[in-house]
Amino acid sequence: MIKVAPSLLSANFLNLGAEIDRMARAGADYLHFDVMDGCFVPNLSFGLPVLEAAAKGPLPVDVHLMIDRPERYVRDFARAGARIVTVHAEATAHLRRALDLIRQEGCLAGVALNPGTPLSCVEYVLDAADLVLVMTVNPGFGGQKLIAACVRKIADMRALLDRAGSSAILEVDGGVSERTAPQLTEAGATMLVAGSALFGAPDAAAFIRAVKAG
Repeated sequence: MIKVAPSLLSANFLNLGAEIDRMARAGADYLHFDVMDGCFVPNLSFGLPVLEAAAKGPLPVDVHLMIDRPERYVRDFARAGARIVTVHAEATAHLRRALDLIRQEGCLAGVALNPGTPLSCVEYVLDAADLVLVMTVNPGFGGQKLIAACVRKIADMRALLDRAGSSAILEVDGGVSERTAPQLTEAGATMLVAGSALFGAPDAAAFIRAVKAG
């Protein structure tokens, strides 16, 4: 079953609680929580107080740390209520240490790759990862168009996970819509992060059903 994680970055910030409840009623599986530091990506977003509030809602929170040296904050985000914590392979010199720390804090450990980052950067830490996130846009801003070349990268990641005997979730973030979802799931994705297309859909439940159906 394909899982769907609405990206809170695309929600109505004046009504975050209501937006989270709306996504839960629509059939979402996780809440995707993007954390940006203005350094690793050219934007700023949420911090710990917002996560603490969101984690009290009906959806488990999938935290995506788009920040430099994320290991400095793994413990804080885990203890604020994250269920999954994902760090970027490009953002830390000690990727395995960061993944081990996430697991030690009781969360699922995720590793993310930017569109231009080769799969070889995570090949030797797959045994420490519960989730691999393939970015299909350059991170930092919502509403971007899917980079078509990344579809093959998803398929290559699927093959790498299968060869390694890994049961890790293969998550995709960027340009997910009812139109693009079938090619992403066909390539091997098992969880899709949907932002502006989902929050802007006239019927969120219908959108999620369509995406899960592939």
